[in-house]
Amino acid sequence: MTGLLITAMTLSMLPLFLLGALGPRLIGEFGGATSRLGFLVAAGFAVAAVLSPLVGPAVTAIGARRCLCAGFLVSAVALALFATAHRYALLVVAIALSGLAQAMANPTTNQLIAACIPLDRRGAVAGWKQSGVQFGAFLAGLPLAALASATGWRTAVGLSAAVALGAALLTTAIAKDAVPPRFPPLTVPRPDGDAAWMCGFSVFLGAGVSAINTYIALYAGVRLGLSATVASALVAGLGVAGIAGRVGWTRRSAALSSPAVLLPPLAFGSALAAAAILLADPVGSWLVWLGALGIGGCAVAANAVSMMTVIATAPAHRIGRDSAVVSAGFFAGFVVGPTLFGALAQQHGYVLAWSTVIAEFLAAALVAGWWQWRAERVR
Repeated sequence: MTGLLITAMTLSMLPLFLLGALGPRLIGEFGGATSRLGFLVAAGFAVAAVLSPLVGPAVTAIGARRCLCAGFLVSAVALALFATAHRYALLVVAIALSGLAQAMANPTTNQLIAACIPLDRRGAVAGWKQSGVQFGAFLAGLPLAALASATGWRTAVGLSAAVALGAALLTTAIAKDAVPPRFPPLTVPRPDGDAAWMCGFSVFLGAGVSAINTYIALYAGVRLGLSATVASALVAGLGVAGIAGRVGWTRRSAALSSPAVLLPPLAFGSALAAAAILLADPVGSWLVWLGALGIGGCAVAANAVSMMTVIATAPAHRIGRDSAVVSAGFFAGFVVGPTLFGALAQQHGYVLAWSTVIAEFLAAALVAGWWQWRAERVR
């Protein structure tokens, strides 16, 4: 089952990583300014942010296995539309549809972990599951980018759609949901307690991570003079570092009484990594690699630790709901991050754009630190 959980996370985010890795090719084919790439990312995450609060309770009502299969099917349709889009408007529709798969991924997989995985294995499984997102970054930045260079980007994206369809068929290997589906509530859960703090933290974290995912390859090509292949490899390198960071830090967090204590230092480390990316232009392009690896090991890992906090601390009946609340904050950040970065880079240059990313990570560290300070006072 762990493999399917990883695949669900990979496919839910793959369209967004493909936008980053294929950014120069897409702008060349569809035309338009750099900011149009940021708008595409914002479209997907706007849908995910709006739907996440509704999806969390729906997963509990419908059943996690049924929702896992549905998520794979949604990913397959979104990737197929992406592969066949010949107009920018259809590309927007494809990415917006992928937002539904993103909204479903964390509540569904977290609910399956809580229901099916023994307590002593949850930290390891959650880490590998969350690393699925970074498998998506690796796939988009290296093998799929290489396939796009050899055969065209549409072939690479179309192959991903076929994989999503195959994954939907494999969900039959998971034990059936214990209860029949029922009509989900249409109420939006109000963020409260730890989920509310993690939602706020995730807004700033998501804004920084999404800007880097979307623009690091374009920045490396335009400002640092790296080839399209090497620039795409940056996304893959970030993905590999993210896998290691998510697995390692999530396992570490599972051994703590409160996994959330890791969030402030991880957010601060992310700010340092973003500073390295900024300094790559005046100092040397080698720094962008250091920055990408740092983002993978810190910022990407911080999101996994926040999800481990939900699994470890939320009551069983609220895991889906709280996962959705935290995801909504993260996705809201993904709406703001690329749009703001693209506008700043286009109007004022990359120095201000990257400085804003640094500020976003520092704000995340401040929120997490304040939350932990308040929690210690209550104890």
